[in-house]
Amino acid sequence: MSLVNLEGFLGDDYWMDLAQTKLANLLGDRTAKAFEKHLGLKTAKELLEHYPRRYLRRGELTAIAEIPIGDSATIVGEVVSASIRQLKGRSGSILEVLVSDGKSQISLAFFNQAWRQKDLHAGVRGMFSGKIGIFSGKLQLAHPDYELFEEEIDPGLALAWAELPIPIYPASGSLSTWKIQKSIAIILEQLPKISDPLDAGLIKANKLMALDEALRLVHEPKREVDWVRARASLRYREALQLQLQLVQKKQEALKVKADIRLPGELLGLFDKLLPFELTQGQQQVSQEIETDLASGSPMHRLLQGEVGSGKTLVALRAVLAVAESLGQSAILAPTEVLASQHYQSVLETLGPDLAAKLGVRLLTGQLGTQERKRAYLDIASGKCLLAIGTHALFTEKLSFFDLAFVVIDEQHRFGVGQREAIRAKGKTAPHVLTMTATPIPRTMAITVFGDLEISTLTELPKGRQAITTHVVTLAQPALVSRVWQRVAEEVALGRQAFVVCPRIEGKVAEETEIDPEESLDLEDSLELEDSVAPAAAAEVFEALKVNPALAGLALGLLHGRLDSDQKSAVMQAFLANETNVLVATTIIEVGVNVPNATAMVILDADRFGISQLHQLRGRIGRGADASICFLVTNAEAGSLAMERLDAVAATTDGFKLSEVDLELRGEGDVLGDIQSGGRSQLKLLRVIKDADLISEARKLAVELLERGLSPEMNAWVEESRAEALARS
Repeated sequence: MSLVNLEGFLGDDYWMDLAQTKLANLLGDRTAKAFEKHLGLKTAKELLEHYPRRYLRRGELTAIAEIPIGDSATIVGEVVSASIRQLKGRSGSILEVLVSDGKSQISLAFFNQAWRQKDLHAGVRGMFSGKIGIFSGKLQLAHPDYELFEEEIDPGLALAWAELPIPIYPASGSLSTWKIQKSIAIILEQLPKISDPLDAGLIKANKLMALDEALRLVHEPKREVDWVRARASLRYREALQLQLQLVQKKQEALKVKADIRLPGELLGLFDKLLPFELTQGQQQVSQEIETDLASGSPMHRLLQGEVGSGKTLVALRAVLAVAESLGQSAILAPTEVLASQHYQSVLETLGPDLAAKLGVRLLTGQLGTQERKRAYLDIASGKCLLAIGTHALFTEKLSFFDLAFVVIDEQHRFGVGQREAIRAKGKTAPHVLTMTATPIPRTMAITVFGDLEISTLTELPKGRQAITTHVVTLAQPALVSRVWQRVAEEVALGRQAFVVCPRIEGKVAEETEIDPEESLDLEDSLELEDSVAPAAAAEVFEALKVNPALAGLALGLLHGRLDSDQKSAVMQAFLANETNVLVATTIIEVGVNVPNATAMVILDADRFGISQLHQLRGRIGRGADASICFLVTNAEAGSLAMERLDAVAATTDGFKLSEVDLELRGEGDVLGDIQSGGRSQLKLLRVIKDADLISEARKLAVELLERGLSPEMNAWVEESRAEALARS
């Protein structure tokens, strides 16, 4: 394609226009479909921002022994030998090619492709890409993609050729790193000089490359220093653009007016009713929230805290402060089970008199027609000052008399559209408190929630007992039997237990269950023909009914396929201690509060991630008795899965576990979970590693916004906001 063809798609601002330029226009339909299918890339700008993961040199061989089994990798190596052997008992052949890094070897296997032997002969060097596996005890790449280096090269150019960096891209499916590289080269070759949204003074002051130069050198470096400087420059731009977006959003929120809500008699009565004292952290956060409510601007606050740290109590105190001036509140929960738990907990905590004054209503999709009508009427008339519910609170048919305060529990489980829909029900901008039990490192928090004020509860209420956690492997059946004996012992003391399973039945998944990003090996294990099926709640329930260790115990079964009345009946029976052991899926992960439950058995625990295991474990240890948790697994010693389980067993500190999670999974996946349950959209920026850079960029963002942005920079920020909205 000629330069003229690409220019036909671009206006004066090439960079902004590239965000609208479809890859099909530049690379053809087939290639464009491959990029969208395998990498989710649709536009020229998205492809140009698909930066290399690392760089190799042609003269540098990859350390094969250091590549983890199961990883997709690109290696640079030299062919040692190539041989063909016939398959036994059937027609066909295998071409086996041995590649060396000088120390270790890996085998390349090609089925019925003997013709490749003429290229893959001893002495040739190249790049080989595929998934690292083991066959007959040896490392293997089956059907790898590859690109060979030129064998003949001018001796005078040999050194420069050997030092020339090779960008290695995050690849997937049929898109190898060099196919990605060639596609990017096609676009860069046609692309006119890109205009820069940053002015020359800003570029010079921060020692940045011009945008055009940085983009070209990050993909086509001639020397190592080229890509190092280019990445540093693009990383700084990413941090600045993100912080400009967040600071601008925060400043815009301050311009919006909200009704002032001051605490009074209701909150005083409530505090007198409490049978315990607030922790110091609860007092401090409550004061921060009361200050927000009295500011005249809508609150935008994130409240994070450990499971059981008392977030809901703090939120309820704010509800009472708002109710003093007859303002209404809504507590938004992601599941019916959690909404019902909140409802019951609020009624018990308030007591009958205060609950009656607030006219508390539960609103879920399972309410009967008449009950729903009464709830709608009470909310619309202002008789109900606190509505607790699920997505049913979004319905257009529901109107509030004076919605003043919204509590969103676990906001990453709701889309932006849903969150905005509930906010829009206020006559004026309502105060919004977002709660999460997923501990977030500070630097990550200001990246994800930089437009929010952040409060953190770190103390657990007095009287809470520690949870002891043990990892139990299925390879030790005697220990597994002991697990069920311990459950029976807890029940004999008048206590209760949870048994958590990854599936409802067979391969039927719970909608709210295992996080595909957290459960690193779940999908792979399900694809293996000889893999053991994951524990299913329905089957485990039947098996435990005939387990001698649990003879005579009352068992319950809870999962998302039960209807609302069935779920409610199961939970009520467990809360009343009519059920001794509750077999459940991850539907119990968030918010379920049964103080009498002191034991938990998580089956196939290796199929869950660290954060999810921590959340599940938080369902016990909520009363005055010591609790015990068993992580039952088939994971092998030394595996990544076992490392996760050992980390969870070693501590109940969610903030420590969040750091371990970052180390084991990579912050991109963790950040993605916090944002919306998907992968992080950060490109080069790393919020832990680049904490100082992010802080510096935030200061500059405040400075620039105070001075006023140029039209070019303003468009740059708007582009970022539009992309963020499109992803949400």
